[in-house]
Amino acid sequence: MAKTFEQLKSGFQHSFWVANGMELFERLAYYGQATILSVFLRDHLKFDEVQAGQLSSIFGGLIYFLPIFAGALADKFGFKKAFSFAFFVLAIGYFLIGSTGMDAFSSWYENKNLFPILSVILIFTAIGGSFIKPSVLGTVALTTTSETKSLGYAIYYWLVNMGAAIGPFLAYIVRDSFGIEFVYLVSALSCALMFLVTIFIFKEPEAKLNEERESLIQVIKNLWTVLKNFRFMIFLLIFSLYWIVFWEFFIVIPFYISDYISPEAPIELVLSTGAWTIILLQIPINRLTKNIPTPTAIMIGFVFAALSWFLLYFVTLAGTVVGLGFIIATIFIFSVGEQTQAPRFYEYLADLAPKGQAALFQGFAFLPIAIAWLLGGTFGGWVYNTFATKAQKPEMVFLIIGSVGIVAALMMFIYNSVVHKKK
Repeated sequence: MAKTFEQLKSGFQHSFWVANGMELFERLAYYGQATILSVFLRDHLKFDEVQAGQLSSIFGGLIYFLPIFAGALADKFGFKKAFSFAFFVLAIGYFLIGSTGMDAFSSWYENKNLFPILSVILIFTAIGGSFIKPSVLGTVALTTTSETKSLGYAIYYWLVNMGAAIGPFLAYIVRDSFGIEFVYLVSALSCALMFLVTIFIFKEPEAKLNEERESLIQVIKNLWTVLKNFRFMIFLLIFSLYWIVFWEFFIVIPFYISDYISPEAPIELVLSTGAWTIILLQIPINRLTKNIPTPTAIMIGFVFAALSWFLLYFVTLAGTVVGLGFIIATIFIFSVGEQTQAPRFYEYLADLAPKGQAALFQGFAFLPIAIAWLLGGTFGGWVYNTFATKAQKPEMVFLIIGSVGIVAALMMFIYNSVVHKKK
């Protein structure tokens, strides 16, 4: 046993643990504020649902879209510089977002149009945040051995979800004790602390110091190689519909809980259900579904996504009040499907990639999430404003989002049929 532990310990370099620890705190900061962003924008800063959705789209979309380019820059200039830049910008950005709602800084924004000001702040913050994931994943790749690499990514994924679970819990305590605007101060402090950790503790992986780095021109050529693969881009666009259904939990559900259940309800804790489900059930679900073909596993994830929202629709249609219990059940159902398809998603990407380009194509794994945020925030805000706020028919919101899930499932079924038929 002791020998096994020593072998395991030697399979991870010092920078592996530091980088993953920083990722935990970054996700804590991100998900802590993400759970209350739409409510903060609407109820505290007095934007309507459409405007709140648009601002959410700007931030969420860019923070997942820009890693395609930020990853190339992190590769060129090194992970230590990338982490330093990212956490410095995130700390300032989160503070500025929160300052728009703090009495102490009200004179900064008095008699000013907050929408363009917040747009700039959110873009600035997203630029910093976009460097985190490629830098962490790059560090994991270079600080593990062939024997420990798989476990290394599992540790990374587990810590991401720990941050997604703990962040909302802290956000709820802060919102309840001090005010919703101070959640952003906690996120800023978390990132400021990680900036110091980067400067004084994180060391550039030895393999990174010795590797040859591609020119920016070659990076652009690589991006074009992926973009011109029509079959691959269609797959990513279909997957974007799946992630739109996911992100509506962070756009629509906070509005619904605040309006139809209680403004004091623990929105943050409800939205952390998915993260806790993944932490507890990911390994058992993986074992249960390991023999299911990859296309089938992905289809299960899509079907569960649609069914989760239809649960809310039929409960409302039956005249039953949708309480927190039903919302938690909805997120749980979605999460079970997510855990079934998520590991297979990367397998599918590798299968679609031409020989010798698997790593290049994996770099686009976050593109569907980015597209979903860019479209989903505005879409969700409009749907909620139209049907729940103005028409007082929240069941239509659930029906429309569930229908997006159905469309996504049908399109993925057709895609799988066509692709495998060609093979």
